[in-house]
Amino acid sequence: MARRPQALAAITDPGTRELVSLAFDACLKAYAPSSKFHVGAAVRTAKGLYVGCNVENGSYGLTSCAERNAVFTAVGVEGGKIEIEAVAVYARSPGRKVKTASPCGACRQVLAEFGRDAVVTFLEDGKFCSMTVDELLPEAFELY
Repeated sequence: MARRPQALAAITDPGTRELVSLAFDACLKAYAPSSKFHVGAAVRTAKGLYVGCNVENGSYGLTSCAERNAVFTAVGVEGGKIEIEAVAVYARSPGRKVKTASPCGACRQVLAEFGRDAVVTFLEDGKFCSMTVDELLPEAFELY
């Protein structure tokens, strides 16, 4: 079984530490036979905590990211428009060191739909950092 990341101890906020820990647990469940890049995400809303992992597909375009899986789970459970408060992303790749694992562009856009002010915690140069969704995607598309 994988060991918890040492950088987790440096997170002082208990809520953020809990989210990162849930993201770590979720990444262990990822299905990534091709890339071996396992990602987990945890999302906090006012009503609950939701997790997701990446799921690869032989047709790469059909692969689904951990962040979107977590958000879509929250929508499915809570119903309709949700408001994300915080997100944590954790990635590991057995045999390789993961330096940076921030949400991809598609995930940033989905996160923006549900919480531009949500704080996203992810690995940056081997340490955890936090930014708002709006900082990650300052000119997000808005239909409404």
